[in-house]
Amino acid sequence: MDFSLFIHMERIDKQNSHRNLYEEYIELCVIADRAGFKTIWNGEHHGMNFTIAPNPFTNLVDLSHRTTNVSLGTATIVAPFWHPIKLAEESAMVDIITKGRLQIGLARGAYSFEYDRLAKGIDAFSAGEALREMVPAIKGVWSGNYEHKGKHWSFPKTTSSPKPYQDPHPPIWIAARDINSHEFAVKNDCNVQVTPLWLGDEEVTSLIGKFNNACDSNPNISRPKIMLLRHTYVAESEEEIAQGAKDISKFYCYFGSWFKNDRPVKDGLIKELSDDEMAKMEMYSPNNMRKNQVIGSPEVVINRIKYCEGLGYDEYSYWVDSCMSFEKKKKSLELFIDKVMPAFM
Repeated sequence: MDFSLFIHMERIDKQNSHRNLYEEYIELCVIADRAGFKTIWNGEHHGMNFTIAPNPFTNLVDLSHRTTNVSLGTATIVAPFWHPIKLAEESAMVDIITKGRLQIGLARGAYSFEYDRLAKGIDAFSAGEALREMVPAIKGVWSGNYEHKGKHWSFPKTTSSPKPYQDPHPPIWIAARDINSHEFAVKNDCNVQVTPLWLGDEEVTSLIGKFNNACDSNPNISRPKIMLLRHTYVAESEEEIAQGAKDISKFYCYFGSWFKNDRPVKDGLIKELSDDEMAKMEMYSPNNMRKNQVIGSPEVVINRIKYCEGLGYDEYSYWVDSCMSFEKKKKSLELFIDKVMPAFM
């Protein structure tokens, strides 16, 4: 099983500056590279201080000069916010700059807050349509002399300038939940990224079941890879573990509030959640987080990931965003490297 790091700059208040957040982001990524992680994944978000990632390509180019071996991935580019020609060319240039280290993850997006600002009139359903139109379009532009006539985009014959470093193009990953997304990914020679979010092992099993069904339905297509993204926290004491569950609970309370898109936003921050408000969000409670997320001692974390490996996942992505301090994130990541990863070598 491969291991990767999923990371944004992240904050819920103004206590930490953007400059300092970026320095912390870089330090965690460098640690992951030196430890032998397969990929560093960086997403795309806009207008939200909660997950600060306006253009993953910018960060990945910077990381390419600070790291040595790790692949550099977009997890994920939000398809409705891009034009296929622009995405094909920008990703090709990044692939050249990084000398073939680029992986491209694509999604339909999740936050109505962002749709309202960058893709007015698009909702979650039509965003899925845009994603399914984007994949063949960028492949066509990379290939060359490609004309596109679709629902969301139309353009005359175009060839990507430049073309990618990798032949024929960087690996493409699709963020998938429903069976149709899995089917689309398999049929279009794309790998799959899945995340259970706040849900537990039942969802982990369900998601790979959909993937396996999609593969079985397309026996003439080689099985792509599937990556599992989960919040992960490794600690040595019961006190640290309990606090880690509280921190990740807080993360999901803010995540859920952003997703509902009904809370006041000022300077890219939603109105602070009170303890009483978070206590009412039972699905994100610390007890549920400890049960559903990968939180615990090294031994517990090893067993949780072994379960995922046994189901057939090819890659486990350590989701580090958590409302924790940088020091806690760094300590957990180093424990994961020193105590967990050797069990899979």
